[in-house]
Amino acid sequence: MTSAALDPLEITRALIRCPSIAPADAGALDVLQAPLESLGFTCHRLTFEEPDTAPVQNLYARLGEGGARFGYAGHTDVVPVGDPADWSVEPFAAEVRDGRLYGRGAVDMKGSIGAFVAALGRFLGRRGPSFGGTICLLITGDEEALAINGTRKLLPWMTERGEGLDACLVGEPTSGDSLGDTIKIGRRGSMTAAVTIRGIQGHTAYPQHADNPAHRLVDLLHELTKDALDQGNEHFEPSSLQVTTIDIGNPASNVIPAQAEARMSIRFNNAHSGASIERWLRGKLDASGADHDLAVRISGEPFLTPPGRLSEVMAAAVRDVIGIEPTLGTGGGTSDARFIKDLCPVAELGLRNDSAHKVDEHAELAEIHTLSEVYEAVLDGFFPD
Repeated sequence: MTSAALDPLEITRALIRCPSIAPADAGALDVLQAPLESLGFTCHRLTFEEPDTAPVQNLYARLGEGGARFGYAGHTDVVPVGDPADWSVEPFAAEVRDGRLYGRGAVDMKGSIGAFVAALGRFLGRRGPSFGGTICLLITGDEEALAINGTRKLLPWMTERGEGLDACLVGEPTSGDSLGDTIKIGRRGSMTAAVTIRGIQGHTAYPQHADNPAHRLVDLLHELTKDALDQGNEHFEPSSLQVTTIDIGNPASNVIPAQAEARMSIRFNNAHSGASIERWLRGKLDASGADHDLAVRISGEPFLTPPGRLSEVMAAAVRDVIGIEPTLGTGGGTSDARFIKDLCPVAELGLRNDSAHKVDEHAELAEIHTLSEVYEAVLDGFFPD
């Protein structure tokens, strides 16, 4: 197969057939390394690990020296399939049915990777190796899990080697109602908070001798959720605090429990930081007067890449290929763009996200091919003749 004839569908199917449930690689990086090396890329396989974490394989590939430096970032790891019996197809068979490709990772985000590698083949088939710049791929196997041994470690490795980037496209599934309708130029921050309220256990008939932590917890959660954190701004929707669990674990109907627990997920815009949200939570807890513990985990801070050359090139590619004007948004969850933004301007564009992480995850065949055309147009825009 010539470089210009790389098929985005076949690459995607080969990737899906690798059951790369995070943090396993299951051969996915081998699938990518072969066509990339055939295009002239120098590939580095990098395994990172930390104590008490599984080792993760990653791939860094580069073609070109000097000039403008363009990056594409993606991940080959996927979330678990759940109960395979709930699927109408085998989750890793990459079955094509009625114009759709089914399989875990089809949307998030093996379809994007297949589309980009095929776009590279066509671009280099037309332009040759002297296209006037450098193209790098950052492919991790640790985006869906802990996000410790992937992009977070790959970026310092690049920096130590002088492997910088001027801009990076992340292939996360950003599209909503139609392919290309949304380009993400930032992301909200993400915090998980767990609160424990301690009381005094007692008989429900004698509440005066007890201190019911469930009542205190309900009052606290009402205080946290009754008012909006903010009203949003030009680029971000309002921040959101969502209670995800309330746990007491009391099997007796006549016993006031000794403690009550709740967990919350907070997605916050750039009017806040993880530290400011934590201070706000601790202030509310202290004001409640309850005996309490609070544990927080911040998985990402909010960030924004202001509209500029990268988003303009990407938007122009969508207009030229699809004929629509994309929205520059910041919604959704976190992605590895939260790490890459410290290296260079970053924006995200990929398939429609309506079946991501779901049973029978699937992508339209036509949209994989169209996305590949968009990516090729992005490369042409970033490296004009």
